[in-house]
Amino acid sequence: MRTSVLALALTLPLAAPSLAQDFVSDAEGSVGIQEWTTPWPGTRPRDPFTVDGERVWFVGQAGDYIGWLDVDTGEFGRADLQPGDGPHNQIVGPDGMIWYAGNRSAHIGRYDPESGQFLRVDMPNGVPRDPHTLIFDAAGENIWFTAQGGNRIGRLEMGTWELDIFDVPTEGARPYGITITPDGRVWVALLGTNKLAMIDPETMQLTEYVLPREGTRPRRIGHTSDGLVWYVDYAEGYLGALSPETGGVEEWRAPSAEESYPYAMAVDGMDRIWFVETGPEVNNFVGFDPATETFFSQTPVPSGGSVVRHMQYYAPMNEIWFGADTNTIGRAILPGAED
Repeated sequence: MRTSVLALALTLPLAAPSLAQDFVSDAEGSVGIQEWTTPWPGTRPRDPFTVDGERVWFVGQAGDYIGWLDVDTGEFGRADLQPGDGPHNQIVGPDGMIWYAGNRSAHIGRYDPESGQFLRVDMPNGVPRDPHTLIFDAAGENIWFTAQGGNRIGRLEMGTWELDIFDVPTEGARPYGITITPDGRVWVALLGTNKLAMIDPETMQLTEYVLPREGTRPRRIGHTSDGLVWYVDYAEGYLGALSPETGGVEEWRAPSAEESYPYAMAVDGMDRIWFVETGPEVNNFVGFDPATETFFSQTPVPSGGSVVRHMQYYAPMNEIWFGADTNTIGRAILPGAED
């Protein structure tokens, strides 16, 4: 396996502050949403991630950069990647290191904000291509990732840079969203078919779970504290929950039904499910409470959203961060138990 430490990154000075656009609806159950416009138009800023609520990291998928937003000042900065890297997703470790999926150039990279250096782990012979979405395991020792175009799921051992690659049995399954349940099992949404995949880290066995509707196309995925695995059906507009113990599935039709196209999804600290309907011209930020089985919250995204693709729930502030194709980074301030 080839790894290389690149020279110092090209780090641009902080851009002029961007004033957040505030939005709080009078509708019952709505959330407060703020958005900051990035200074690099057309670069598709996406997949923000924060570990302190003060600096939010994201990638410019169409601009080949890692970016950051200082929340208090509204200032932006960026570190450029190699042309054509096409970063798709990034996560931040407790040590402050930024890990990203080099979607178009078949690698996983690490950026050190202190030194400005990159470490680059290339996929062997470019396989699997299309590293897509990353997630740390519970111990923070490995990164699991999906490879949508390569029809594979991978595990990168940090420090040794060893790779374990798992072929998905279903042809054209398109492994997409990923989550890891408290028991360590890795769950993946298979966007190209009506299935979820699970890898047991003890046995390294991959199992596919067939969802009941043939037209289902799960895109993003999460889990609640009761062990249920949740997914959004992008094709037909449903929110679903799978019980790993029984294999049973329960589903609820999204508010916009077949026009919903639910995409980004997150689970909050109260086990409520949040997702964004990207079908409506103004994307709809939706909250679902499993306890009451109701869609209790709907809020339009102020910028329109165009497409909101991925979200992070930041527990200390009870907020969700998201990026949108309207060239914005957004924050949704969620209602609490007393609201």
